[in-house]
Amino acid sequence: MSIPASDQKQQEVNSNVQHLPVIDISALLEGQYTSAKVLKVAKQIGKACRHHGFFYISDHGIPLDLELKLENVAQEFFAQPHEFKKSLHINSGGKAWRGWFPVGQELTSGLPDQKEGIYLGEDLDMSHPLVLKQTPFYGANLCPNLEFRKTIINWMEKMHQVGDALMRGIALSLGLEAERFNQHGMNEPLQLFRIFHYPPSQSEQEWGVGEHTDYGVLTILKQDQHGGLQIKKIEGASEYWIDAPPIEGTFVINIGDMLEKMTGGHYVSTPHRVKNQSSHSRLSFPYFFDPNYYAELSTLADLSTGSPPMSKQTQSRWDHADVQQIKGTYGAYLLSKVSKVFPELFGQVHYSDINQ
Repeated sequence: MSIPASDQKQQEVNSNVQHLPVIDISALLEGQYTSAKVLKVAKQIGKACRHHGFFYISDHGIPLDLELKLENVAQEFFAQPHEFKKSLHINSGGKAWRGWFPVGQELTSGLPDQKEGIYLGEDLDMSHPLVLKQTPFYGANLCPNLEFRKTIINWMEKMHQVGDALMRGIALSLGLEAERFNQHGMNEPLQLFRIFHYPPSQSEQEWGVGEHTDYGVLTILKQDQHGGLQIKKIEGASEYWIDAPPIEGTFVINIGDMLEKMTGGHYVSTPHRVKNQSSHSRLSFPYFFDPNYYAELSTLADLSTGSPPMSKQTQSRWDHADVQQIKGTYGAYLLSKVSKVFPELFGQVHYSDINQ
C-alpha cells in the first residue's frame, strides 16, 4: 500500500520496498548478558534505534493463547453498548487515570483521534504505598468483568519481563552494563497499558492517531491483523512515511522521548501515526514501559563514544520540541503531557495536593 504525500517534501513509498528489522530476542530472555548471542542482539537493537527508532521483536516468549485471550476480551468489551462502556468512563478513574473513553475524546496535537480506548495499568489496591499517597497513574483498573481483569494482569506481567529484557539489550547496545537503566527509575517502572479500537477511516483527512512521538522510554505494541501504523522516515531534506504492517509472531517496539533524552540524542524517538484503511475495526495494544513517577530525569553520563549522536537534521521533530531541555521528575513531565491529551478531564482532577 502506498502512502499519499501530505506535503511537497514527502514521497510515496511502498511498504514492501522499505521495512523495519525483525530481531529475535530469545537470547535476552535467557539472562546471560555477556554471551556472544546477547551481544549480537544488542548490536542489532542499537542499529535499529539509530536508523529507525522502531523494530519488530520475535521469539519474545509470550504464549499465543494469551494473545488470543487478550484479543477476545477486548473485542467483547468494545462490542458492549455505549451505556455499559460509559459506566467505566475515565472520568471515574481519578488520579489513577484508568477507564474507557469514546471516539474523539482523546486529542493528539489538539485534534481529536478517531478511536476509542480503555486506559489500564499495574493493578494496585488501596493498600499500596503509591496509591495511599494518591500518586497519579497508580491504582486499580476499571474492568468490565473478572475475566478481563485477570487477562490484563497476566498480560502486563509478561510485558514487564519483555520490557526488562529489552532495556538490558538497549543498555548493552550503548556500551553500558546491562542493569544501567535501573539507576534511572527503570528498576520500579511505571507501566501503562492501553487497548485502542479504531473504526475504519472515513476520509483521507481522518486519522486514528495523528503524527506524534511517544512520551516515555519504551513502547511494546501488539497489533491485530488489519494494520494501519505508519512511521516517518527522514533522509536529508526528504520526509516520507512507511508502513509497519502486522507480522505474525512479532511485536513492534519503538523508543520514546525519554530514551532520546537519556541517551543524549544517540537514539531519537520517531514520529508515527495510525490510519485504519481496512474495512474492519482495528485493535491495538500498546504497553508503555517508563521510569517511575518520582525518577529524576537526566542523561546517561557514561555512554560509549562509538555511537555519536544523530545530526540535528535527523532530529527534526513534528512539534519542534527539544527533549534535552526537559527537567524535573518523570511524573511531572508525564502530567504535563496528559493535560494536553485529555484537557477537560485533567481540569476536573485536583493535583494541588500531590507531592511531586
